[in-house]
Amino acid sequence: MNERSGPPGVREGSGGVPAGSLFAYAFRPFFLLAGLQAGLSVLLWLAVYFAVLPAPAAPAVWHGHEMLFGFAAAVVAGFLLTAVANWTATPPLQGWALAGLAGVWLAGRIAYGLGAWLPAGAVAAVDLAFLPLLAAAVARQVIAARQRRQYAFLGILAALFAGNLLTHLEALGVDGADARAGLLLAVDVLVLLIAVMGGRIIPSFTANALRLGGDPHPVAVRPWLERLAAPSILLVLVADLAAEQTPAAGLAALAAAVVHGLRLAGWQSLRTRAQPILWVLHVGYGWLVAGLALKGLAPFADAVPPSAALHALTVGAIGVLTLGVMSRVALGHTGRALAAHRLTVAAYVLVILAALLRVATPILLPDAYGSGIAASGALWSLGFALFVAVYAPILTRPRADGRPG
Repeated sequence: MNERSGPPGVREGSGGVPAGSLFAYAFRPFFLLAGLQAGLSVLLWLAVYFAVLPAPAAPAVWHGHEMLFGFAAAVVAGFLLTAVANWTATPPLQGWALAGLAGVWLAGRIAYGLGAWLPAGAVAAVDLAFLPLLAAAVARQVIAARQRRQYAFLGILAALFAGNLLTHLEALGVDGADARAGLLLAVDVLVLLIAVMGGRIIPSFTANALRLGGDPHPVAVRPWLERLAAPSILLVLVADLAAEQTPAAGLAALAAAVVHGLRLAGWQSLRTRAQPILWVLHVGYGWLVAGLALKGLAPFADAVPPSAALHALTVGAIGVLTLGVMSRVALGHTGRALAAHRLTVAAYVLVILAALLRVATPILLPDAYGSGIAASGALWSLGFALFVAVYAPILTRPRADGRPG
């Protein structure tokens, strides 16, 4: 992913879109929406959890759904549509088409939030529309460019859609439909996406940074580990769906933790400590390893509740990595220096602390569970509020270098 390039094939005013428009490039609206959704939805969840507000649906399902199919899906949309345009050298989705796609995402959030007062079929129709439209936009570019390597992303989007469909089928009263299984499928699919994209961008960004800094230490990318990276997560996914929280599923997760721990060990993480916009990616990937390890230990150790693994993977891996990726991509694709603002670094720290609290409290301080949830949620929301404060101007204004995009 070429971070410093403008949109390929895009000219000033092409498609009626002025340079710097919010809808000139997909990362702009979707990263802004993701940041807003991340902070606001967790504050609403805290209000529901502590009985300040009524729940719009089954509270745990609603919270998980909006984090996965709201926040994370927006990040995926912004990242994939941005990356695919660069990989395929095709004009990006922009203008009214991009605004329409963002509008469909927003309509899904509104419909799901009003789920207690709207017909379940109407909520499902509105909310389920987004991922197929996103897949169609991605498919248009990768098929036209004949880049078969990128077809896997269409499978990932299809699996995310299947997870969302399961949540709605349960709400519709379909026999055998399990919203929790849909949420679990979505978590594992997003972990798979992190494993695939993390393996592409983190060692590449790290090697480039070390080389520019005159550091001779090589970043190790071992072919045999790369061949195991995605299959190890797929094995976890299958084990979760077939035999969740059994010893077999635990062993699959521990094996994946070893694979991805060895992978991360070769990426010279400690040598990135002077560059926050780079080390945040390493920390996020470290949460992936920790989450898989906790998932593997949970069936064998009563002291490790399954929720610890779940939140290491969601608040930790998904939350920290998406924050790092959004902050970096937005700078690179608006012609700005790849250096994190001090408030952005504070946002990184806050979300990392939120993950630590959410994971550690049920293990180390189970009697303080409610307080831990409140503190973790507050840190998370403040972290994403700082992201929005710093990046709203960047995402809504023209590129710093005057180029379109």
